[in-house]
Order: sequence, then structure tokens, then C-alpha cells
Amino acid sequence: MEFFSNVIKIMSKYWKTFLVTGVSYTLLLSVITVFFGAIIGIFLALARSSKIAPFRWISIAIVEVIRGTPMLLQMYVAVFLVPKLFASEIPTFLSVSIALVLNSAAYVSEVFRSGIQAVDRGQTEAARSLGLTSSQTFMKVILPQAIKNILPALGNEFIMIIKDTSLASTFFIGEVMTACIIVKGNTYLTFECMFIVAVIYFVMTFVLSKVFGKVERRLKAGD
Repeated sequence: MEFFSNVIKIMSKYWKTFLVTGVSYTLLLSVITVFFGAIIGIFLALARSSKIAPFRWISIAIVEVIRGTPMLLQMYVAVFLVPKLFASEIPTFLSVSIALVLNSAAYVSEVFRSGIQAVDRGQTEAARSLGLTSSQTFMKVILPQAIKNILPALGNEFIMIIKDTSLASTFFIGEVMTACIIVKGNTYLTFECMFIVAVIYFVMTFVLSKVFGKVERRLKAGD
């Protein structure tokens, strides 16, 4: 009972740190990562499927390097090495965001590539026979069907990103795990703080999984 009593005391005093600052930064990081990661991921997927060899090689190299190295290492590179290479000061939040975006883009590109390949080639031929250009065919025919096919995987990627933002606590940028470290340092109640963080992450990911599930069911009902 003392454990839960301490949890209540922590939340009564530090609820803004957890629920306002922590959750806000976590969701902001996640939205930035998913939005820009999806855009870059589409371009990487198209480059990997391109007939132009250099585009294909560059895309493959980027994806394989990012997928083959730990995200935390990529964050260290973005925070400490990149500013030195460009001889400029880059805000830590921006550096961490860039690392997350590129990591997400590498995985999303493979998801998009599989989704695009899953669309029947007859759809492309039919669209071209109606007079649509290659870009119009992709944007109006191929991409909408590909997104419908990969929506569950994209939803799962969003949920994974929310949990991966916890690695950003290494650089104290304000998300939920950073809030946990701050409160733990003030209260010396480690397990209680960890319990609160676990509940917050579970609630966010559970709600998102239900939202994506509902969207997926609606899309299937519209088929």
C-alpha cells in the first residue's frame, strides 16, 4: 500500500511534469518523426525501386546503415558529431528529431516498398491507358492503395516511435522518461516513478492502437 501511496503523492505534486511537459514532448517528437519519416520513407522506397542505379545504391546504403546500427548511437551522432561537421550549433531537440526521423524513414521505406509492390500492375496499366502520367498514376492510383495495404504497419511504427522516444531522455529534452529522471532525482522513489511512466506509455500506445484499428476497419468496410 505504501507503494501506491507514494505514486499518488508523486502524481499530486508532479503531474504537470509527467502529463503536461512529458507527454507533450513525447507526442510532439512522435508526430514529427512519423510525418517526416513517412515523407522521406516514400522517396527512399521510390529510389530503391528506381531504374537509375545511383539512386538505388544510395537508398539501399542509407536503409542498411540505419537499420544495422542502434538508434541510440544514431542519436549520439546527430547530437555530437553532426554539429561539429557543420561547425554550427544545432538545438538538441532538433538533432534528436533528425535521428528519429531518419531511423523511422529507413523502416517506413521498406513498408512502403512492399505496399507499392503489392498493388496489381494492372492498375498501373489501366491508369496509363486512360491518359494519366506516371506521377498522376502513382499519386492517384498506386499510393492510395498502398497506404490502405500498409496502414496496420504504419500504425505499429507510430506506436514503436512513441516508445523509442524514451531513448531521447539520454539528452534530457523533456519527454516522459526525462520527466521520470527529474522526479526520481527529487523524490528518490525509483520504482514508483517507473510505474507511472509505464502506465503513461501503456495508455498512449493502447489508445493509438485502438484508433488505428478503428480506421483500418472503416477502410475495409469501404472496400
